[in-house]
Amino acid sequence: MTTSHSTQTPSATAPPKQAPVRQVPKKSKLGPMARREAKLALWMLAPTFLIVMGIVLFPLLANFWISVKPVKLSDLRPPTPVVSERIRGDMDVAGEEFRIQYRMRNSSQTGAIDDVVLTDTLPSGITVTEIDPACEVDGQNVTCRLDRLEGGDRQRLELKATANADFAANPVSPRDSEPTLTGTSENILTNNQFTLDNFARIFDSREFWSVLWVTIAYTVFGTLGALVLGLFAAQILNKPFKGRAIIRGLFLFPYVAPVIAVAFTWVILLDPFNGTFNAILQRMNVTDAGVNFFGQRALPIDIFGLTIEFPLALATVIAFEAWRYFPLSFLFILARMQSISSDMYEAAEVDGASPLQQFWHISLPQLLGILSTLFLLRFIWTFNKFDDIFLLTGGAAGTRTLTVDVYEQGFALSNLGAGAAVAVAIFILLLVFAVFYFKFVHREDQ
Repeated sequence: MTTSHSTQTPSATAPPKQAPVRQVPKKSKLGPMARREAKLALWMLAPTFLIVMGIVLFPLLANFWISVKPVKLSDLRPPTPVVSERIRGDMDVAGEEFRIQYRMRNSSQTGAIDDVVLTDTLPSGITVTEIDPACEVDGQNVTCRLDRLEGGDRQRLELKATANADFAANPVSPRDSEPTLTGTSENILTNNQFTLDNFARIFDSREFWSVLWVTIAYTVFGTLGALVLGLFAAQILNKPFKGRAIIRGLFLFPYVAPVIAVAFTWVILLDPFNGTFNAILQRMNVTDAGVNFFGQRALPIDIFGLTIEFPLALATVIAFEAWRYFPLSFLFILARMQSISSDMYEAAEVDGASPLQQFWHISLPQLLGILSTLFLLRFIWTFNKFDDIFLLTGGAAGTRTLTVDVYEQGFALSNLGAGAAVAVAIFILLLVFAVFYFKFVHREDQ
């Protein structure tokens, strides 16, 4: 009989078992002494960090807070009680009755004052014979209490008194001791009353959207103009020539000169009646009468039978913006251009590249990083610009921007809440622009 034996062999496809890998915890790169030093450094920097954060964040948070409060310019001063003291009758006659009047009023026309307390000290020798029901006398001390003083309310408290012979011989006016008046009132800036009416008011207004488009046009064209002028100036002064240092200094004049000086210089030069520029235009027979560059909203221009309303005042303030701030772009662009190796230009000349081709294929790609950064900075600064337009036009003739609107709402119309709401809108618009710019547009040097 044959007996068969079967043996099992391990499968060729089964993977071999592996021992579990122990996870070795990563050791800290810093030793105990270094960690202690790092914590100490953080504690030492904490006060500075908190101060900087407070300086940056507190005004921003305060602006958000005011934007949702129904606060007017007059509400910055909370309701306070005011008192004036009057004497009626003869004090210098012994036994003669005279009256001491306290005239109180509320400094606010709307807000009420609660728990009003008046205290005063009468001179020696005066005896009170009749008191107001709201007052009480303890020796020479007078105390009067009112539960509530409504907005715009006025109250008169009166005491009747007589003087003895010693006082009549040497009278001292009770007005020499100033009465003290205290009370509690609600401050609209710190109470829990909130509203969205400020935002509804500005966004429902057609004027807001026109002001927004003016702001965008002013910002975009002003920024691009400053960059283009700075690029041309840097290209001109990149090559050494005699007197280049002097011209560089002159190019910085618009940026370093006081804004009020250069603004009024432009106003005088472009004056429609006595301005130098208008006189030149009339001498050249370009125009028959003076052109009001800062006061004329639109200038009709005929092009092939088509009339176009050219925004003259807005274009003029944009030109001023580009002229005043191109030196900043000029400095950054010139510094970047001078760091480009001259070997690249020499190789391009050997290959027969023209100056325009050298600029387009060598200089411009190397400048894209600094141009991108400058555009972002100049866009934000120009969007927030207030003083230039306010000095040139005051926001008239179609040049009113959002920053001027903040001033108009907050101070001209005395509506601080609406002005703060416009400022919040500016912050949100710039934040959205910055996020979009960094995500899709901004380019760093490679």
